[in-house]
Amino acid sequence: MECNAVFRTERAWIEVSAENLHHNVRVLQEAMPAGCELMAVVKCEAYGHGLRQVAEELKIAGVRAFAVATIEEGIKLREYGIQGEILILGYTDVRRAPELKQYDLIQTLIDFCYAKELNEQGVGVKVHIKIDTGMHRLGIPYHASSDVEQVFAMKHIKVYGMFTHLCCPDSRLLEDVAFTKEQIGNFYQLVDALKKNGIAIPKLHIQSSYGFLNYPDLHCDYARMGIALYGVLSSAKEDTVLSLPLRPVLSLKSKIVLIRNVSKGSSVGYGRAFTPERDSRIAILPIGYGDGFPRGLSETGASVRIKGHVAPVIGRICMDQLAVDITDAADAAVGDIATLIDGKTPELISAPSVAERFGSISNELLCRMGARLPVVVI
Repeated sequence: MECNAVFRTERAWIEVSAENLHHNVRVLQEAMPAGCELMAVVKCEAYGHGLRQVAEELKIAGVRAFAVATIEEGIKLREYGIQGEILILGYTDVRRAPELKQYDLIQTLIDFCYAKELNEQGVGVKVHIKIDTGMHRLGIPYHASSDVEQVFAMKHIKVYGMFTHLCCPDSRLLEDVAFTKEQIGNFYQLVDALKKNGIAIPKLHIQSSYGFLNYPDLHCDYARMGIALYGVLSSAKEDTVLSLPLRPVLSLKSKIVLIRNVSKGSSVGYGRAFTPERDSRIAILPIGYGDGFPRGLSETGASVRIKGHVAPVIGRICMDQLAVDITDAADAAVGDIATLIDGKTPELISAPSVAERFGSISNELLCRMGARLPVVVI
């Protein structure tokens, strides 16, 4: 039997387009009102794109404000040489206040009691106050202005910002638009109350990606850019008020490591889930749900691209491997690259289209990536 050597060293990898990332930064910044700064949301390994790789490119692009979910992510950014502001959007144990100060991180105040406990640590900590305007997740209620005023008076709390999060800025349904505008109104109602009581208002931010794309005329000090920064929308079928020429940043690739000839009527993979109706050529790719390519894509019509051919994913996706039918790709061979996600064929393998096939959104799909796959910046 003749064996084909495989020369590429990686079994599967993520490609990050530095050019597209820089392009998206420019496009978003140019669309922002004067005085508004882009805050790059790089939590969850920069939405699966690779925290270090993305942060370093954003630094080159001139971005100076970042948002993460955890203190660990913030510390990593400092260790990677990232300067500027780093806001932790989620919970941090108050006993870690010395680390917040050591690494010059900004902590979100998730409610009033948390603010008091953080202040009691006796460590000067920079914070942004989260305001609950109707999402009822994190934050001090917008109508509790006396609590917010007390935060500004706390000895060891240094307030650098105040923000809220919108529940449904992606929706254009009339009732959702009305609710979003109510949230925005609630936030500014609090801001006005604080002003009347002599509180110096810190930097403000309301918009995440969809908040900006659907409510672009809001005047804030920051716009928190997550999924839009990476050049895709959450869903393939969404329209936004502001349409920008964003470019997808991530491609997910693997390679053919084995080709099987499978007879008509035979079965392939776990549960004998695929039975070819003709004699077939089956390619094995060394990538699976352990790499973030969801098992839920099994038997949903998911496809990959190999040498310009569209090859359907067949059978059940395994933790470390999957199979595709290359019967109609006669020139496909061991070592050929298979693209599982990119932005060149939106009807098939863009992140929103792939996510839709397993009933999710691009955000979740992309955040699954990066746990064990190498990231290559191109």
